[in-house]
Amino acid sequence: MVACDERLEKWTLLSSREVAAFAAVGLHTGHDLLEYFPRRHEDRRRFDAFPTMPTSAPVCLRGGVIDATRRRFGSGGGAYEAVVMDGAGGVFGSGKVTFRWFNMPHVHKWIATGHQVIAYGKVKEQSGRLIIDHPEVEIIREGDAMASIHLERIAPIYKNLTGISQHRLREIIYQFLSQACPQSMRQRHPLPVDIPRDVALHHMHFPEQLEQVAQARRQFAREEFFIMQLNVAWRKSRYHQQLGRAIGQRTTSLKQFHANLTFELTDAQKRSIKEIVADLRSTRPMHRLLQGDVGSGKTLVAMAAMLLAIDSNVQAALMAPTQLLAEQHYQTFCRFLTPLGIRILLKTGSQDRQNYEGDAQAAQMIIGTHALLYESVRFSDLGFVVIDEQHKFGVSQRASFIQQGRMPHVLVMTATPIPRTLMMTVYGDLDVSVLDEKPPGRGELTTSLRVNAKQAETTRFVKEQLAQGRQAYLVYPLVEESESLKLESATDGFECWQKRLTKFRVGLIHGKQASEEKDHVMQQFRSGAIAAMVSTSVIEVGVDVANATVMVVHHAERFGLAQLHQLRGRIGRGADHGYCLLLTDSKNADALEKLQVLERTSDGFEIAEADLRLRGPGDVLGKVQSGIASLRFTDLLGDYVLLAEARALADQFLLEDPALSGKHQYWRAWITDLADDSLLPSTA
Repeated sequence: MVACDERLEKWTLLSSREVAAFAAVGLHTGHDLLEYFPRRHEDRRRFDAFPTMPTSAPVCLRGGVIDATRRRFGSGGGAYEAVVMDGAGGVFGSGKVTFRWFNMPHVHKWIATGHQVIAYGKVKEQSGRLIIDHPEVEIIREGDAMASIHLERIAPIYKNLTGISQHRLREIIYQFLSQACPQSMRQRHPLPVDIPRDVALHHMHFPEQLEQVAQARRQFAREEFFIMQLNVAWRKSRYHQQLGRAIGQRTTSLKQFHANLTFELTDAQKRSIKEIVADLRSTRPMHRLLQGDVGSGKTLVAMAAMLLAIDSNVQAALMAPTQLLAEQHYQTFCRFLTPLGIRILLKTGSQDRQNYEGDAQAAQMIIGTHALLYESVRFSDLGFVVIDEQHKFGVSQRASFIQQGRMPHVLVMTATPIPRTLMMTVYGDLDVSVLDEKPPGRGELTTSLRVNAKQAETTRFVKEQLAQGRQAYLVYPLVEESESLKLESATDGFECWQKRLTKFRVGLIHGKQASEEKDHVMQQFRSGAIAAMVSTSVIEVGVDVANATVMVVHHAERFGLAQLHQLRGRIGRGADHGYCLLLTDSKNADALEKLQVLERTSDGFEIAEADLRLRGPGDVLGKVQSGIASLRFTDLLGDYVLLAEARALADQFLLEDPALSGKHQYWRAWITDLADDSLLPSTA
């Protein structure tokens, strides 16, 4: 028997080259090898019939290579083609498929005429031929002593390893499973399990039924999610152990602010402010997420919280990811708070502005961009920090900002609705306030998907709206024309719209412009001097023009679902009806499904759930940003019950052993790297 903690180099069945190949991807022990789980399984008890037409999903075929050809074209480029016929023979168009690889000159060395192969891929039709480009191929060796682990069974398919073939990798793991000590396989993680861990490992790699894979995957996912949730719960408990200072007892400015409002706050805003007040009055530093859909009024909630801070004689600062957003916040804050005598400073990379006379040190509120991190900003006593669109900042940037205060209270905000499973995973160390209402007096918003729309009809609609005194955004995915992407760009679109809208002034804004130029163009749009603004996604956040009621998104399939929702949030911010036109020429079913979600609903949380379903959590949040880069079971992150079980168990462990130094000390090693004290605010 082989112990699972034994180093792979001690296993005599592995060559030194194979040991090195495993080490290159971080596999050093038997435990590591057994947890190199398959990315999928193929049911090789039966294969798909050779297709007679293109397929919408991948197929798994078994056949023989009857012809192989190397083709050259262009400057050094080439393709290798292998014609494969099914085992029963067949005729052209019903029993043959061409496998094709581009710019892979060594393919001919391992697949040739006469080989029997198993292949996996999606079939398309081209020039009368059925073709699979870059299929996954495994060669069947005659007289293979271990053929039974590759054929006539449910076979595991692993992520490719350089230097080890799929065939050989399957054999190695099968042999290790056969020889590993069952007891050592069971002791990897001392957690409650549905089935013994050694049995679950067999089911993950070499199941007898596909249902066994699902059961084992769920068990290992729970184990992995527990480690993540333990880290989240640990960070939260560590943060709550810090000693802060209670503020927010005085409410003079907040009462004046509320009395000056010409509208009533929503119940959600009032509820969120009360939650923040309760946090501020505790000596435990606040660490709260304010989540609200576009147009839900997060800025006013942050403003109210910052007023509580300055009434306690500490400075409040807000950091935004872009100059446009920082400028927008500064103007909004000045409009509401200058009548109260609040001293506000704007600090960006290109300019400083303030609404009062005197030294910058006298500012009560500081609003800025990354300049707050890198410029010579000297806070006198920073006690309250707001980070807007916090996911656009890195962990170290957020920490650097927070550490400029003495255990300040922290409010982070996002206008990106987050599914509750990802909320628990990524933001589980924060308390959460949700703005689930829109302020009264907002107009209705209609979204229409237009496939292969006629330009004349779109132009006529935009002209009609502009003639009524409204304003429009005309959005493009690219700043300039691209050789690789045949898409109309913002600069090209600007020229075209100037010709189409001869009676109206058209502006152009994009990320490559200098800050001063963007500020000037945006100010003209706000004032109404510009009627139609051609732009890229630079207007995604921080642009608030109530008179803008029309948005036309060109090549809408090129934008993400959440990004389109954010863009759409730039219109319908006033009392007038808003119209969003999503233009696309795409025939891709997934792209059209994505756009149909936006056409169907404006509920950001419903859109977030759809985005999670369509793209997966890694793409929704960004794997590095969200901390899920190393997870193996990201597809199960949508399972709320599974995550809730993991979080409940993590909370229970920390309740029983807060320092993880007693009965649960085994788990401390799993959180060391993720509980970096340098990310906590300074107590100095």
